[in-house]
Amino acid sequence: MNENNTISTGNAGLDGILKGGLPANRLYLLEGAPGSGKTTLALQFLREGVERGERVLYITLSESREELRVVAASHGWTLDGFDVFEFDSSDSVRGGGLEQSIIHPWEMELSETIRLIHDEVERVNPARVVFDSLSEMRLLAQDPLRYRRQVLALKQFFSGRETTVLLVDDMTASGDVRDSQLHSLCHGVITLERLTLEFGAARRRMQVQKLRGVDFIAGFHDMVIRKGGVEIFPRLIAAEHHASYAEDTVPSGVAELDALLGGGPLRGSSILVTGPAGSGKTTIALQYVFAACERAERGTIFQFDERVTTLISRSRAFGLDIAGHLESGCLKLEQIDPAEISPGEFAARVRHEVEQRGVRMIVIDSLNGYVAAMPQEQQLILQMHELLSYLSQRGVITFLINPQHGLVGSMITNLNVSYVADAVVLLRFFEAEGRIRKAISVLKNRGGQHEDAIREFRIDGQGLRVGDTLRGFKGVLTGTPEYTGASEPLMEDRLHGG
Repeated sequence: MNENNTISTGNAGLDGILKGGLPANRLYLLEGAPGSGKTTLALQFLREGVERGERVLYITLSESREELRVVAASHGWTLDGFDVFEFDSSDSVRGGGLEQSIIHPWEMELSETIRLIHDEVERVNPARVVFDSLSEMRLLAQDPLRYRRQVLALKQFFSGRETTVLLVDDMTASGDVRDSQLHSLCHGVITLERLTLEFGAARRRMQVQKLRGVDFIAGFHDMVIRKGGVEIFPRLIAAEHHASYAEDTVPSGVAELDALLGGGPLRGSSILVTGPAGSGKTTIALQYVFAACERAERGTIFQFDERVTTLISRSRAFGLDIAGHLESGCLKLEQIDPAEISPGEFAARVRHEVEQRGVRMIVIDSLNGYVAAMPQEQQLILQMHELLSYLSQRGVITFLINPQHGLVGSMITNLNVSYVADAVVLLRFFEAEGRIRKAISVLKNRGGQHEDAIREFRIDGQGLRVGDTLRGFKGVLTGTPEYTGASEPLMEDRLHGG
Protein backbone atom coordinates (compact mmCIF):
# COMPACT_ATOMS: atom_id res chain seq x y z
CA MET A 1 0.00 0.00 0.00
CA ASN A 2 1.22 3.50 -0.89
CA GLU A 3 2.60 5.36 2.11
CA ASN A 4 0.42 8.40 1.32
CA ASN A 5 -2.80 6.39 1.05
CA THR A 6 -5.62 7.35 3.36
CA ILE A 7 -8.38 5.17 4.71
CA SER A 8 -11.89 6.19 5.69
CA THR A 9 -12.66 6.34 9.39
CA GLY A 10 -16.21 5.18 8.71
CA ASN A 11 -17.49 8.59 9.79
CA ALA A 12 -18.27 11.09 7.03
CA GLY A 13 -17.89 14.14 9.29
CA LEU A 14 -14.51 13.02 10.61
CA ASP A 15 -13.32 12.18 7.10
CA GLY A 16 -14.26 15.72 6.07
CA ILE A 17 -12.27 17.20 8.96
CA LEU A 18 -9.28 15.01 8.01
CA LYS A 19 -9.60 15.98 4.32
CA GLY A 20 -10.27 12.39 3.28
CA GLY A 21 -9.36 10.11 6.18
CA LEU A 22 -6.43 8.76 8.17
CA PRO A 23 -3.06 7.96 6.61
CA ALA A 24 -2.93 4.16 6.54
CA ASN A 25 -0.65 1.90 8.60
CA ARG A 26 -0.10 4.33 11.46
CA LEU A 27 -0.82 4.42 15.19
CA TYR A 28 -3.49 6.87 16.42
CA LEU A 29 -4.83 7.90 19.81
CA LEU A 30 -8.56 8.33 20.43
CA GLU A 31 -8.99 9.89 23.87
CA GLY A 32 -11.89 11.17 25.91
CA ALA A 33 -13.72 10.85 29.20
CA PRO A 34 -16.26 8.03 29.70
CA GLY A 35 -19.45 8.70 27.76
CA SER A 36 -17.83 10.88 25.12
CA GLY A 37 -18.41 8.38 22.26
CA LYS A 38 -15.05 6.62 21.91
CA THR A 39 -16.38 3.05 21.67
CA THR A 40 -19.04 4.00 19.12
CA LEU A 41 -16.52 5.84 16.94
CA ALA A 42 -14.07 2.92 17.24
CA LEU A 43 -16.80 0.49 16.13
CA GLN A 44 -17.56 2.70 13.13
CA PHE A 45 -13.87 2.60 12.24
CA LEU A 46 -13.84 -1.21 12.27
CA ARG A 47 -17.21 -1.55 10.50
CA GLU A 48 -15.79 0.49 7.62
CA GLY A 49 -12.99 -2.08 7.36
CA VAL A 50 -15.45 -5.00 7.35
CA GLU A 51 -17.46 -3.34 4.55
CA ARG A 52 -14.24 -3.08 2.56
CA GLY A 53 -13.48 -6.77 3.05
CA GLU A 54 -10.65 -6.24 5.57
CA ARG A 55 -9.85 -8.29 8.65
CA VAL A 56 -10.45 -6.22 11.77
CA LEU A 57 -9.59 -6.85 15.42
CA TYR A 58 -11.05 -5.30 18.57
CA ILE A 59 -8.71 -5.84 21.54
CA THR A 60 -10.56 -5.13 24.77
CA LEU A 61 -9.15 -5.01 28.26
CA SER A 62 -12.13 -3.15 29.69
CA GLU A 63 -15.30 -4.50 28.05
CA SER A 64 -16.50 -7.99 27.26
CA ARG A 65 -17.67 -9.13 23.85
CA GLU A 66 -21.25 -9.12 25.18
CA GLU A 67 -20.93 -5.49 26.26
CA LEU A 68 -19.61 -4.57 22.83
CA ARG A 69 -22.49 -6.46 21.22
CA VAL A 70 -24.97 -4.43 23.27
CA VAL A 71 -23.33 -1.16 22.20
CA ALA A 72 -23.39 -2.27 18.56
CA ALA A 73 -27.04 -3.41 18.80
CA SER A 74 -28.07 0.01 20.17
CA HIS A 75 -27.05 1.43 16.79
CA GLY A 76 -28.56 -1.37 14.74
CA TRP A 77 -25.20 -3.04 14.10
CA THR A 78 -23.77 -6.51 14.71
CA LEU A 79 -20.24 -7.73 15.36
CA ASP A 80 -20.33 -9.99 12.30
CA GLY A 81 -16.93 -9.93 10.64
CA PHE A 82 -15.18 -8.71 13.79
CA ASP A 83 -12.43 -10.56 15.60
CA VAL A 84 -12.85 -9.63 19.27
CA PHE A 85 -9.97 -10.38 21.64
CA GLU A 86 -10.89 -10.25 25.33
CA PHE A 87 -9.01 -11.46 28.39
CA ASP A 88 -11.63 -13.69 29.93
CA SER A 89 -11.66 -16.83 27.78
CA SER A 90 -9.07 -19.16 26.34
CA ASP A 91 -10.87 -19.06 23.00
CA SER A 92 -10.00 -15.40 22.54
CA VAL A 93 -6.60 -15.66 24.19
CA ARG A 94 -5.34 -18.74 22.40
CA GLY A 95 -7.55 -18.90 19.36
CA GLY A 96 -9.68 -21.82 20.55
CA GLY A 97 -9.03 -25.53 21.04
CA LEU A 98 -7.76 -25.35 24.66
CA GLU A 99 -9.59 -25.71 27.92
CA GLN A 100 -11.30 -22.55 29.11
CA SER A 101 -9.48 -20.64 31.83
CA ILE A 102 -10.54 -17.28 33.16
CA ILE A 103 -7.69 -14.75 33.04
CA HIS A 104 -8.28 -11.28 34.43
CA PRO A 105 -6.02 -8.34 33.50
CA TRP A 106 -5.31 -7.47 37.10
CA GLU A 107 -3.94 -11.01 37.67
CA MET A 108 -1.48 -10.85 34.79
CA GLU A 109 1.89 -9.26 34.32
CA LEU A 110 1.95 -6.55 31.69
CA SER A 111 4.52 -8.40 29.63
CA GLU A 112 2.23 -11.45 29.44
CA THR A 113 -0.65 -9.23 28.35
CA ILE A 114 1.45 -7.74 25.55
CA ARG A 115 2.62 -11.21 24.49
CA LEU A 116 -0.95 -12.44 24.17
CA ILE A 117 -1.85 -9.37 22.12
CA HIS A 118 1.09 -10.04 19.81
CA ASP A 119 0.02 -13.64 19.36
CA GLU A 120 -3.54 -12.66 18.50
CA VAL A 121 -2.43 -10.04 15.98
CA GLU A 122 -0.12 -12.60 14.35
CA ARG A 123 -3.01 -15.06 14.14
CA VAL A 124 -5.63 -12.64 12.73
CA ASN A 125 -3.31 -10.42 10.65
CA PRO A 126 -5.81 -7.54 10.69
CA ALA A 127 -5.78 -4.39 8.55
CA ARG A 128 -7.47 -2.40 11.35
CA VAL A 129 -7.03 -2.74 15.11
CA VAL A 130 -8.76 -1.01 18.02
CA PHE A 131 -7.01 -1.30 21.41
CA ASP A 132 -9.43 -0.53 24.25
CA SER A 133 -8.14 0.80 26.54
CA LEU A 134 -4.83 2.24 27.63
CA SER A 135 -6.14 2.96 31.13
CA GLU A 136 -6.03 -0.76 31.98
CA MET A 137 -2.49 -0.94 30.65
CA ARG A 138 -1.53 1.92 32.96
CA LEU A 139 -2.93 0.00 35.90
CA LEU A 140 -1.02 -3.13 34.93
CA ALA A 141 2.23 -1.23 34.46
CA GLN A 142 1.90 0.72 37.74
CA ASP A 143 5.07 2.60 36.78
CA PRO A 144 4.71 5.45 34.21
CA LEU A 145 8.10 4.74 32.63
CA ARG A 146 7.30 1.06 32.16
CA TYR A 147 3.89 1.95 30.71
CA ARG A 148 5.39 4.27 28.09
CA ARG A 149 8.01 1.71 27.15
CA GLN A 150 5.27 -0.83 26.48
CA VAL A 151 3.28 1.63 24.38
CA LEU A 152 6.46 2.33 22.40
CA ALA A 153 6.97 -1.42 22.02
CA LEU A 154 3.42 -1.73 20.69
CA LYS A 155 4.10 1.01 18.16
CA GLN A 156 7.29 -0.70 17.01
CA PHE A 157 5.47 -4.05 16.76
CA PHE A 158 2.78 -2.59 14.48
CA SER A 159 5.20 -0.45 12.46
CA GLY A 160 6.34 -3.44 10.45
CA ARG A 161 2.80 -4.47 9.58
CA GLU A 162 0.18 -3.09 7.18
CA THR A 163 -2.13 -2.26 10.06
CA THR A 164 -3.87 0.95 11.13
CA VAL A 165 -4.20 1.04 14.91
CA LEU A 166 -6.58 3.07 17.08
CA LEU A 167 -5.51 3.27 20.74
CA VAL A 168 -8.45 4.21 22.99
CA ASP A 169 -7.80 6.07 26.23
CA ASP A 170 -10.60 7.04 28.64
CA MET A 171 -8.11 9.08 30.70
CA THR A 172 -9.49 7.76 33.99
CA ALA A 173 -6.20 6.30 35.21
CA SER A 174 -4.42 9.56 34.37
CA GLY A 175 -6.90 11.74 36.25
CA ASP A 176 -8.43 13.22 33.05
CA VAL A 177 -5.07 14.78 32.18
CA ARG A 178 -3.81 14.50 28.62
CA ASP A 179 -0.58 12.54 28.34
CA SER A 180 1.74 14.73 26.24
CA GLN A 181 4.37 12.00 25.94
CA LEU A 182 1.75 9.58 24.65
CA HIS A 183 0.67 12.25 22.14
CA SER A 184 4.23 12.44 20.83
CA LEU A 185 4.34 8.66 20.25
CA CYS A 186 1.22 8.61 18.08
CA HIS A 187 0.90 9.71 14.47
CA GLY A 188 -2.34 11.53 15.28
CA VAL A 189 -4.52 12.37 18.27
CA ILE A 190 -8.33 12.74 18.27
CA THR A 191 -9.95 14.08 21.44
CA LEU A 192 -13.64 13.72 22.32
CA GLU A 193 -15.31 15.82 25.01
CA ARG A 194 -18.64 15.67 26.82
CA LEU A 195 -19.97 18.92 28.29
CA THR A 196 -22.80 19.05 30.82
CA LEU A 197 -24.87 22.22 30.59
CA GLU A 198 -27.06 23.67 33.33
CA PHE A 199 -30.15 22.77 31.27
CA GLY A 200 -30.79 20.56 28.28
CA ALA A 201 -28.97 17.63 26.77
CA ALA A 202 -25.24 17.11 27.25
CA ARG A 203 -23.15 18.60 24.44
CA ARG A 204 -20.37 16.68 22.78
CA ARG A 205 -17.55 18.00 20.68
CA MET A 206 -14.28 16.77 19.23
CA GLN A 207 -11.04 18.09 17.87
CA VAL A 208 -8.01 16.71 16.10
CA GLN A 209 -5.09 17.58 18.36
CA LYS A 210 -2.53 16.64 15.74
CA LEU A 211 -2.13 14.61 12.57
CA ARG A 212 1.25 14.48 10.93
CA GLY A 213 1.32 15.30 7.23
CA VAL A 214 -2.37 16.26 6.95
CA ASP A 215 -3.86 19.75 6.63
CA PHE A 216 -6.93 18.98 8.75
CA ILE A 217 -9.62 21.41 9.92
CA ALA A 218 -8.44 22.53 13.35
CA GLY A 219 -10.62 23.61 16.25
CA PHE A 220 -13.66 22.14 17.96
CA HIS A 221 -16.42 20.41 16.01
CA ASP A 222 -19.84 19.66 17.51
CA MET A 223 -21.04 16.07 17.50
CA VAL A 224 -23.94 13.93 18.68
CA ILE A 225 -24.46 10.22 19.36
CA ARG A 226 -27.65 8.89 17.82
CA LYS A 227 -28.93 5.51 16.71
CA GLY A 228 -26.64 4.79 13.80
CA GLY A 229 -23.42 6.07 15.36
CA VAL A 230 -21.54 9.27 16.05
CA GLU A 231 -22.44 12.21 13.82
CA ILE A 232 -19.77 14.91 13.61
CA PHE A 233 -20.45 18.36 12.19
CA PRO A 234 -17.26 19.89 10.75
CA ARG A 235 -16.74 23.52 11.70
CA LEU A 236 -18.11 25.79 8.98
CA ILE A 237 -15.51 27.75 6.99
CA ALA A 238 -17.41 30.10 4.68
CA ALA A 239 -14.49 30.86 2.35
CA GLU A 240 -14.49 27.26 1.12
CA HIS A 241 -18.05 27.39 -0.24
CA HIS A 242 -18.17 30.15 -2.84
CA ALA A 243 -20.64 29.76 -5.70
CA SER A 244 -21.44 32.12 -8.58
CA TYR A 245 -24.87 33.77 -8.64
CA ALA A 246 -26.64 36.80 -10.13
CA GLU A 247 -26.81 39.75 -7.72
CA ASP A 248 -30.35 40.80 -8.57
CA THR A 249 -33.01 42.18 -6.24
CA VAL A 250 -35.70 39.85 -4.90
CA PRO A 251 -39.28 41.19 -4.79
CA SER A 252 -41.79 40.48 -2.04
CA GLY A 253 -44.95 41.00 -4.07
CA VAL A 254 -45.63 44.24 -2.14
CA ALA A 255 -44.22 47.14 -4.15
CA GLU A 256 -44.23 49.61 -1.25
CA LEU A 257 -42.30 47.16 0.96
CA ASP A 258 -39.67 46.60 -1.75
CA ALA A 259 -39.35 50.37 -2.23
CA LEU A 260 -38.17 50.69 1.37
CA LEU A 261 -35.18 48.51 0.44
CA GLY A 262 -34.45 50.21 -2.87
CA GLY A 263 -36.33 47.64 -4.94
CA GLY A 264 -35.87 44.67 -2.62
CA PRO A 265 -33.04 42.83 -0.90
CA LEU A 266 -30.11 41.60 -2.98
CA ARG A 267 -29.38 37.92 -3.34
CA GLY A 268 -26.74 36.85 -0.88
CA SER A 269 -27.73 39.52 1.64
CA SER A 270 -28.96 39.13 5.21
CA ILE A 271 -31.86 41.18 6.57
CA LEU A 272 -32.34 41.74 10.29
CA VAL A 273 -35.99 42.39 11.13
CA THR A 274 -36.17 43.79 14.65
CA GLY A 275 -38.99 45.08 16.83
CA PRO A 276 -41.27 44.22 19.75
CA ALA A 277 -43.40 41.09 19.94
CA GLY A 278 -46.48 41.19 17.71
CA SER A 279 -45.20 43.95 15.45
CA GLY A 280 -45.12 41.77 12.31
CA LYS A 281 -41.49 40.62 12.03
CA THR A 282 -42.27 37.02 11.05
CA THR A 283 -45.01 38.09 8.65
CA ILE A 284 -42.60 40.31 6.71
CA ALA A 285 -40.22 37.35 6.30
CA LEU A 286 -43.15 35.11 5.32
CA GLN A 287 -44.15 37.60 2.62
CA TYR A 288 -40.75 37.28 0.96
CA VAL A 289 -40.66 33.48 1.34
CA PHE A 290 -44.17 33.13 -0.08
CA ALA A 291 -43.24 35.29 -3.07
CA ALA A 292 -40.11 33.19 -3.63
CA CYS A 293 -42.16 29.98 -3.66
CA GLU A 294 -44.58 31.58 -6.12
CA ARG A 295 -41.52 31.97 -8.37
CA ALA A 296 -40.67 28.27 -7.72
CA GLU A 297 -37.64 29.19 -5.58
CA ARG A 298 -37.21 26.95 -2.56
CA GLY A 299 -37.19 28.33 0.96
CA THR A 300 -36.74 27.04 4.52
CA ILE A 301 -37.96 28.49 7.81
CA PHE A 302 -36.11 27.41 10.95
CA GLN A 303 -38.67 27.90 13.69
CA PHE A 304 -37.21 28.22 17.19
CA ASP A 305 -40.11 29.91 18.97
CA GLU A 306 -43.56 29.58 17.41
CA ARG A 307 -45.22 26.22 16.79
CA VAL A 308 -45.36 25.21 13.14
CA THR A 309 -49.13 24.64 13.20
CA THR A 310 -49.68 28.12 14.67
CA LEU A 311 -47.52 29.69 11.98
CA ILE A 312 -49.45 27.95 9.20
CA SER A 313 -52.86 29.02 10.50
CA ARG A 314 -51.68 32.57 11.18
CA SER A 315 -50.21 32.97 7.70
CA ARG A 316 -53.48 31.79 6.17
CA ALA A 317 -55.37 34.48 8.11
CA PHE A 318 -53.07 37.14 6.61
CA GLY A 319 -53.65 35.95 3.04
CA LEU A 320 -50.43 33.91 2.76
CA ASP A 321 -51.62 30.34 2.35
CA ILE A 322 -48.28 28.52 2.58
CA ALA A 323 -49.87 25.06 2.98
CA GLY A 324 -49.73 24.38 -0.77
CA HIS A 325 -46.02 25.23 -0.95
CA LEU A 326 -45.36 23.00 2.05
CA GLU A 327 -47.13 20.10 0.34
CA SER A 328 -45.21 20.62 -2.91
CA GLY A 329 -41.87 20.70 -1.03
CA CYS A 330 -41.01 24.19 -2.23
CA LEU A 331 -41.21 25.46 1.35
CA LYS A 332 -39.97 23.60 4.41
CA LEU A 333 -40.70 24.40 8.06
CA GLU A 334 -38.22 22.96 10.54
CA GLN A 335 -39.08 23.10 14.23
CA ILE A 336 -35.89 23.55 16.27
CA ASP A 337 -35.55 22.80 19.97
CA PRO A 338 -32.70 25.06 21.18
CA ALA A 339 -32.16 22.89 24.27
CA GLU A 340 -31.39 19.86 22.09
CA ILE A 341 -29.25 21.27 19.30
CA SER A 342 -25.72 22.65 19.12
CA PRO A 343 -24.71 25.54 16.84
CA GLY A 344 -22.57 23.14 14.79
CA GLU A 345 -25.53 20.86 14.13
CA PHE A 346 -27.71 23.84 13.23
CA ALA A 347 -25.10 25.04 10.73
CA ALA A 348 -25.03 21.52 9.26
CA ARG A 349 -28.81 21.60 8.81
CA VAL A 350 -28.55 24.95 7.05
CA ARG A 351 -25.86 23.56 4.75
CA HIS A 352 -28.04 20.56 3.95
CA GLU A 353 -30.92 22.81 2.93
CA VAL A 354 -28.69 24.93 0.71
CA GLU A 355 -26.57 22.19 -0.87
CA GLN A 356 -29.07 19.32 -1.04
CA ARG A 357 -32.42 21.08 -1.50
CA GLY A 358 -31.14 24.10 -3.42
CA VAL A 359 -32.77 26.60 -1.05
CA ARG A 360 -32.53 30.27 -2.11
CA MET A 361 -34.09 31.89 0.99
CA ILE A 362 -33.78 31.07 4.70
CA VAL A 363 -35.60 32.48 7.72
CA ILE A 364 -34.22 32.08 11.26
CA ASP A 365 -37.07 32.76 13.67
CA SER A 366 -35.84 33.84 16.08
CA LEU A 367 -32.36 34.79 17.23
CA ASN A 368 -33.47 34.30 20.84
CA GLY A 369 -33.68 30.58 20.15
CA TYR A 370 -30.29 30.63 18.50
CA VAL A 371 -28.88 32.37 21.57
CA ALA A 372 -30.26 29.58 23.75
CA ALA A 373 -28.38 27.04 21.64
CA MET A 374 -25.03 28.67 22.46
CA PRO A 375 -24.00 29.50 26.03
CA GLN A 376 -21.14 31.89 25.18
CA GLU A 377 -22.18 35.06 23.35
CA GLN A 378 -18.77 35.79 21.83
CA GLN A 379 -18.75 32.40 20.17
CA LEU A 380 -22.32 33.01 19.03
CA ILE A 381 -21.39 36.20 17.21
CA LEU A 382 -18.47 34.46 15.49
CA GLN A 383 -20.58 31.48 14.44
CA MET A 384 -23.40 33.70 13.24
CA HIS A 385 -20.93 35.77 11.21
CA GLU A 386 -19.50 32.61 9.60
CA LEU A 387 -22.96 31.21 8.87
CA LEU A 388 -24.14 34.44 7.24
CA SER A 389 -20.89 34.66 5.25
CA TYR A 390 -21.48 31.12 4.01
CA LEU A 391 -25.05 31.90 2.96
CA SER A 392 -23.85 35.06 1.24
CA GLN A 393 -21.22 33.08 -0.67
CA ARG A 394 -24.00 30.76 -1.89
CA GLY A 395 -26.32 33.60 -2.95
CA VAL A 396 -28.95 32.81 -0.29
CA ILE A 397 -31.10 35.58 1.19
CA THR A 398 -31.37 35.26 4.98
CA PHE A 399 -33.99 36.84 7.22
CA LEU A 400 -33.05 37.10 10.90
CA ILE A 401 -35.96 37.72 13.25
CA ASN A 402 -34.75 39.62 16.32
CA PRO A 403 -37.36 40.16 19.08
CA GLN A 404 -36.79 43.05 21.44
CA HIS A 405 -37.70 43.06 25.12
CA GLY A 406 -40.79 45.06 25.91
CA LEU A 407 -43.74 46.21 23.83
CA VAL A 408 -43.55 49.99 24.17
CA GLY A 409 -41.06 52.42 25.60
CA SER A 410 -37.32 51.90 25.52
CA MET A 411 -36.55 48.44 24.12
CA ILE A 412 -33.34 46.42 24.13
CA THR A 413 -32.11 43.23 22.53
CA ASN A 414 -29.96 40.56 24.12
CA LEU A 415 -27.92 40.06 20.95
CA ASN A 416 -26.17 42.79 19.01
CA VAL A 417 -25.95 41.37 15.50
CA SER A 418 -27.07 44.48 13.65
CA TYR A 419 -23.52 45.10 12.41
CA VAL A 420 -23.42 41.58 10.95
CA ALA A 421 -26.60 41.99 8.89
CA ASP A 422 -26.58 43.73 5.50
CA ALA A 423 -29.92 45.44 6.07
CA VAL A 424 -31.87 46.34 9.21
CA VAL A 425 -35.65 46.76 9.20
CA LEU A 426 -37.07 48.40 12.34
CA LEU A 427 -40.67 47.96 13.47
CA ARG A 428 -42.40 50.03 16.16
CA PHE A 429 -45.83 50.51 17.68
CA PHE A 430 -47.23 54.03 17.85
CA GLU A 431 -50.48 55.66 18.92
CA ALA A 432 -52.60 57.94 16.77
CA GLU A 433 -56.29 58.78 16.58
CA GLY A 434 -56.89 56.59 19.65
CA ARG A 435 -55.56 53.43 18.02
CA ILE A 436 -52.41 51.30 18.24
CA ARG A 437 -50.64 51.31 14.90
CA LYS A 438 -47.37 50.04 13.46
CA ALA A 439 -44.49 51.85 11.81
CA ILE A 440 -41.76 50.45 9.59
CA SER A 441 -38.41 51.93 8.54
CA VAL A 442 -35.07 50.77 7.14
CA LEU A 443 -32.03 51.81 9.17
CA LYS A 444 -29.37 50.57 6.76
CA ASN A 445 -28.95 48.65 3.53
CA ARG A 446 -25.47 47.73 2.36
CA GLY A 447 -26.92 46.46 -0.91
CA GLY A 448 -27.77 49.92 -2.17
CA GLN A 449 -30.14 52.82 -1.64
CA HIS A 450 -33.01 52.66 0.80
CA GLU A 451 -35.80 54.97 1.92
CA ASP A 452 -35.12 56.98 5.05
CA ALA A 453 -38.84 57.53 5.57
CA ILE A 454 -40.96 56.09 8.36
CA ARG A 455 -44.13 54.51 7.01
CA GLU A 456 -47.19 52.97 8.57
CA PHE A 457 -47.99 49.38 7.74
CA ARG A 458 -50.83 47.00 8.46
CA ILE A 459 -51.26 43.24 8.56
CA ASP A 460 -54.83 42.03 8.23
CA GLY A 461 -57.06 39.89 6.05
CA GLN A 462 -55.96 41.90 3.02
CA GLY A 463 -52.36 40.93 3.65
CA LEU A 464 -49.35 43.10 4.38
CA ARG A 465 -49.72 46.73 3.29
CA VAL A 466 -47.36 49.68 3.59
CA GLY A 467 -48.83 53.18 3.79
CA ASP A 468 -47.67 56.73 3.20
CA THR A 469 -44.79 58.49 4.90
CA LEU A 470 -45.61 59.60 8.43
CA ARG A 471 -44.23 63.12 8.32
CA GLY A 472 -45.65 64.39 11.60
CA PHE A 473 -43.86 61.71 13.57
CA LYS A 474 -41.15 62.00 16.18
CA GLY A 475 -39.37 59.76 18.68
CA VAL A 476 -39.77 56.46 16.81
CA LEU A 477 -36.13 55.50 17.26
CA THR A 478 -36.27 56.16 20.99
CA GLY A 479 -38.90 53.49 21.43
CA THR A 480 -41.53 56.03 22.48
CA PRO A 481 -42.87 57.31 19.13
CA GLU A 482 -45.33 60.16 19.05
CA TYR A 483 -47.49 61.11 16.07
CA THR A 484 -48.38 64.78 15.83
CA GLY A 485 -49.35 65.07 12.18
CA ALA A 486 -52.63 65.17 10.34
CA SER A 487 -54.86 62.13 10.04
CA GLU A 488 -54.70 62.06 6.23
CA PRO A 489 -51.71 59.67 5.85
CA LEU A 490 -53.16 57.12 8.29
CA MET A 491 -54.21 53.94 6.51
CA GLU A 492 -57.54 53.35 8.28
CA ASP A 493 -58.82 56.83 7.46
CA ARG A 494 -57.78 56.55 3.85
CA LEU A 495 -59.46 53.18 3.50
CA HIS A 496 -62.70 54.40 5.12
CA GLY A 497 -62.72 57.43 2.91
CA GLY A 498 -62.28 55.30 -0.20
